[in-house]
Amino acid sequence: MPQGGKRLNPTRYDPLWQGLPAHLRVLYVCDRQRTGGWLADAFSADAAVEVDLHESVGVLAGLARLRDELFDVVLVTHEPGELDALELVEGCRAAGADEPLIVLGHQSEQEMAVLCYEAGADGYICVNTGTTRGLIWLAAKALQRCQLMRQNRRLLQAEKQRLRREQEEAERLLRQQQSLIGDLERLHAVDPSADLPDLACGETAVERPGDAATGDLIPPPPDLPQTLINHYRELLRAYVIMGTGNLAAELRPLAEVLATAAVSPREVMQLHVHVAAELIRGLGSRSSRHVITRADLLVVEIMIHMAEAYRARYRESCRPPVQLLLPGTEAFVAASTE
Repeated sequence: MPQGGKRLNPTRYDPLWQGLPAHLRVLYVCDRQRTGGWLADAFSADAAVEVDLHESVGVLAGLARLRDELFDVVLVTHEPGELDALELVEGCRAAGADEPLIVLGHQSEQEMAVLCYEAGADGYICVNTGTTRGLIWLAAKALQRCQLMRQNRRLLQAEKQRLRREQEEAERLLRQQQSLIGDLERLHAVDPSADLPDLACGETAVERPGDAATGDLIPPPPDLPQTLINHYRELLRAYVIMGTGNLAAELRPLAEVLATAAVSPREVMQLHVHVAAELIRGLGSRSSRHVITRADLLVVEIMIHMAEAYRARYRESCRPPVQLLLPGTEAFVAASTE
């Protein structure tokens, strides 16, 4: 293999600045006819990268080395009839090996490059026309690609784990809210005066034994009109997108409607858990932390508006409006009452 050209300015053309690693651990799989002495001499003559070359004769010996040791790059000799590099590359890729694989042969690159790529190799170098520096660069680029693929797999796995943890956290929070509704129902069953007498208490979603085990997260809807449930569902979706403060003009009238209809806060919480569970279940692999956070803000804001509405009604019941008398009629009213 011809040597690469000498560097005229080593400081300017430092291999480290160009992306070449300082050290490469290379496995060379060859046949008995062409051992790796010539390749070691070629790497020694080119001082661009420190190459730790390990030689393995035969396919079985090479696979055994790959099984027991780690290498940065694997070079495979292609000698038809003696060592079929394409079969070795296909076997390595089928077994899940992701090490950079580069094929060395006497055939031209126009003839073998596409076949090597289709087999799963990272490149092909013709030993008659290729240079040592070209082989080093090809190995460095293949190593960078392999490292990027491994990093992408790790990031993808970490993202999947994060989404799964967020999904579990959202479901756990919904179960806690559902359990809170069940506690309120049991409290009302023990002490019926716990709720106001004029508030309608519909059927609530109690967390039954085995719900968490079976994964049945979505509780039954409350005994409310379907139009109200659909309106709250659309409101929750809009709130998740727009956030707090943007839908205040719609939340206040909704709270007034709920208070006028004598809907209890427990029923509102049951409605919220039902709709939020449907929304979380439909997210799939997407993030659920943002959704459950916005949903909690929505129900808190609605509860605040409902508390103000019920407070205003309580004040009206304690201090009902009194008809004021016209000036000069006080004596007439007092005399008529006597």
